[in-house]
Amino acid sequence: MKTPVLNIDQFKNSELTDKVYVNIFSDHLKNNKGLISRPHSHNFYLCVFFTKGAGTHEIDFNSYEIKPGKVFFLKPGQTHFWKFDTSPEGYIFFHSKEFYEMYSLMHRLSVFPFYYSHQNVPILDIGIKPEIELVFQHLYEEYSSTKLLRELKILSCINDIYISLTRRYTSDINFTNYSNSGYFRILEKLENAINSDFEKEKLPKYYASLLNITPKHLNRVVKESLDKTTSELISERVILEAKRLIVQSNDSLSGIAEDLGFSDYAYFSRYFKSKTGTSPLEFKNIYKR
Repeated sequence: MKTPVLNIDQFKNSELTDKVYVNIFSDHLKNNKGLISRPHSHNFYLCVFFTKGAGTHEIDFNSYEIKPGKVFFLKPGQTHFWKFDTSPEGYIFFHSKEFYEMYSLMHRLSVFPFYYSHQNVPILDIGIKPEIELVFQHLYEEYSSTKLLRELKILSCINDIYISLTRRYTSDINFTNYSNSGYFRILEKLENAINSDFEKEKLPKYYASLLNITPKHLNRVVKESLDKTTSELISERVILEAKRLIVQSNDSLSGIAEDLGFSDYAYFSRYFKSKTGTSPLEFKNIYKR
């Protein structure tokens, strides 16, 4: 069965459902059990802050512990699934890109590191922070109100949350390479290009040409910033998409190989196994047990 892609307007608790959604997490689970009881993805940006509960959150085939003080972020297209050992509490909100960037004229969502890159982990452990919980509470109260300029106030609360979480997220990061040499812009353009073209272009020299820099310089930027090579970034994106398609799509494995730009299934299978340690068929069987 194909993994569903959920839209904001499926979560019907406000006239703003096509733009933004805010809820207490326990109410969110109770009210939307039929939508989120199995693995799914979204077409919106999501943030959830847990104040109680324990369990596991799987995001793009990586498992993360759920506990009080954990914050999770999801971008459109990411597959995820919750499994709780004890009843969770907290707050959840999500919004469309259009809602955020229509009102926020100064910057885009990509300025926040948890939404900027697949290389950045989608989780932050802030511990029990009453001041953070209070901002989430204010956001929920504003969303539930009918006050004047409500949408602008909602965005203001979301910005307060994102800025506070970004400062904690980046508290131990050295920004020298990003600010002084334009590395951030190069990495952003590279990831956008890979996301757009990885199915047909898998060589670093193609992306270096798009960015008007040499392959050697591009590899230096990636290596110094992420401790990876350009080839590794490309292959990671290919493998992530392969995993998503293997689990979500009804296509055959050979059809998936063709969709990803491989000349034949045998080559795709060898490539996949060299990167993951399992064949596509083994991965499919393991994941769907």
